[in-house]
Amino acid sequence: MSKEQKIDPVTLEIIRHGLNAIPNHIDTNLTRTAYSPLVYEYKDYAVGIVDPEGRLISQCKGGIPIFVANALGVAVLDGIEIYGADGFAKGDVVISNHADTLGQHLNNVVMYTPVFHPGDGHGADGSQELVGFMAVVVHWLDVGGLNLGSCHASDTTEVFQEGIQFRTVKLLSKGRRVEEIYRVIEYNTRFPKMVLGDLEAQVAGCLMGRDMLCELVAKYGLATVRKAIEVNWDQSERIARAAISALTDGEYRASSFFDSDGIDPERTVPIEIIVRIAGDEMTVDFSEIADQVVGAMNSGRNGGAVAAARVAGKYLLTPDEPANEGDFRPIKVIIPEGKLLSARPGAAIGQSGTTLPTIIDTIFKAMAPAMPERVSAAHHGTYGIHVFFGHHPRSGALFSHVGTAIGGWGASIDADGTGPARSLVHGDTLEVPCELQEALYPLRMEGIALATDSAGPGRFRGGLGADRSYLVLADCAVEISFERSKCPPWGLQGGGAGAVGGVDLRRADGGRDHILKGQVALKPGDRVIIRSGGGGGFGAPHLREVAGVRADVENGYVSIEAARQDYGVVLGADLRIDEEETKELRKRMAADPAV
Repeated sequence: MSKEQKIDPVTLEIIRHGLNAIPNHIDTNLTRTAYSPLVYEYKDYAVGIVDPEGRLISQCKGGIPIFVANALGVAVLDGIEIYGADGFAKGDVVISNHADTLGQHLNNVVMYTPVFHPGDGHGADGSQELVGFMAVVVHWLDVGGLNLGSCHASDTTEVFQEGIQFRTVKLLSKGRRVEEIYRVIEYNTRFPKMVLGDLEAQVAGCLMGRDMLCELVAKYGLATVRKAIEVNWDQSERIARAAISALTDGEYRASSFFDSDGIDPERTVPIEIIVRIAGDEMTVDFSEIADQVVGAMNSGRNGGAVAAARVAGKYLLTPDEPANEGDFRPIKVIIPEGKLLSARPGAAIGQSGTTLPTIIDTIFKAMAPAMPERVSAAHHGTYGIHVFFGHHPRSGALFSHVGTAIGGWGASIDADGTGPARSLVHGDTLEVPCELQEALYPLRMEGIALATDSAGPGRFRGGLGADRSYLVLADCAVEISFERSKCPPWGLQGGGAGAVGGVDLRRADGGRDHILKGQVALKPGDRVIIRSGGGGGFGAPHLREVAGVRADVENGYVSIEAARQDYGVVLGADLRIDEEETKELRKRMAADPAV
């Protein structure tokens, strides 16, 4: 079927849904077969199909956005560079976590297998035509390095301290296990049972997805399926270009910053973003962002600048379209080598993901004047990593419990912010159930509560942060990495900033401490309170409906004091509104927002 030929709409929709259903099916199977809670509960993975040129065909709905943006495709392109387009055979399974390829922390391991169809083409087995690749990326619990968990430490200074790298190596060759690679993996992780169990689930997902794609191609024909893919890409591209064309051409700028470079707590790291709109193209220019840093907050170009621009573009331009390569065709990226999001080979990248929520928030901030109906205020914007680890008192076995913060998202032009939820680059990652945490680790979850006054005030209020309290039951330690304590989640159009997060330690002996980054030893009876930030508000707070402010106080979202100070609503102890004083206070606030 040539490019000029057409495909009937019924067949197109059947194939479209079939291509999207395959990764979703594998997504479900991964949760059934994986070994670690990080995969089967938290869902730190993504599944997708890419074509022979590394272009995204489809991906699972639950995939983490920074994986889907380009991780699968760039891994495949590296394989093609190394093996050649004809260097794959049926049954090959390839893995890669190479820092200079993916640009993300080494725990993110992409696995893929070629998909062949009998035809006039040729592959390594001489008789098959390459359809594409079935790919699954999973966060492996540990890949060696200085610290348990590999990527969680904030104080590494080179990638070689963060674990082992696999640059495009075959795990299976023509369907047969490459035992040497399996042994290398087994002896370069602190959790061989967990990692190898997750690996086998990953392999099964690749092979099952391959077979399902083969069935789809066999049923409709390779030419028809390829035509459907082209039409899908073109449709998504048209929607993205139309969204850009509706904007006013020009240059849009925004700034923010990070707390530190991971090494020097007093050195903030500036973020300068330029977005250029010209016709139906959007260019995200990172030329003025900070240079790469000594600490682990760097990322490579693909996992940093390109991923951030694509995720932001997806949110802004085609949020309702299934993700595919067409979404990203109108989005261009400019960044010199050696920047925070385009670090040179060898740079530490363990904390690479922690930068992206703030980077994307800043892109949104730049576009707020051009898209006020689409852009919300800033969200809590941090992974809020907290990793409890040690030896379990009952079994003596090493354990690692990886958690991230759930906080408030920003308000929009017509709605309060949502939350608490994870960062905007987490997608549909879930909470590990409290019961499972307590069954697997020497911890007791004492409670999770919305944090009063954590939401940024506004005509529409930001989402609330949350306080999560753990009681420690045995000797262990916790690794903490929080961001955005110095750059609170900003509001828009007069809205106020949300609260910031961090971790409070309450020692059994009465000691107290507040920590944002670092590793801390814990004793039985200690309490660890994970505090997340809130989202920014939208619009002037004194314009919020008085009844809405009262309801917020009644629900515990806003205190009586904040209702008066931030919103100009005066309430008595019985929550009755003092209408005269409220009217006068709001009048003064309207005349002078600093009141």
